[in-house]
Amino acid sequence: MSESELSPQQLAEACADAMFSRDHASQGLGMRIESVAPGRAVLSMSVREDMVQGHGNCHGGFIFALADSAFAFACNTYDEATVASGCSIDYLGPGQLGDVLTATAEERSRRGRTGIYDITVRNQHGHEVALFRGRSYKIRGTVRRQEETTAEGQA
Repeated sequence: MSESELSPQQLAEACADAMFSRDHASQGLGMRIESVAPGRAVLSMSVREDMVQGHGNCHGGFIFALADSAFAFACNTYDEATVASGCSIDYLGPGQLGDVLTATAEERSRRGRTGIYDITVRNQHGHEVALFRGRSYKIRGTVRRQEETTAEGQA
């Protein structure tokens, strides 16, 4: 099925499938894509023992990684290769061993080559753990055909 034959939802799902198949970092942290839609993604991750820091809470870097992955999947739903140009995070509460953290990324603005995305990380009780804002920048290439673009660029 060609890109023009895909609905926006089908295109978002195809992009997520292609990205996730190459995303060894998110896979290695046990992240799961719960849902994806144009400009939106929901990812979850269970807090494992090897993610807990010296104060007994989930290390902030893992919470950041979850939010950053949700951001990446949300801004790459249009089959236009997009990367982060900047981001920030505010931690509102701790993640605990055994928690299931869910990051919900939502597009706020997408104009020209740039976008702004807000990501909220919550635990399984719905308590907010972090707020993340990402700024995206569209680069050359597509999401689903990255291998072809990369191979052509190296020739």
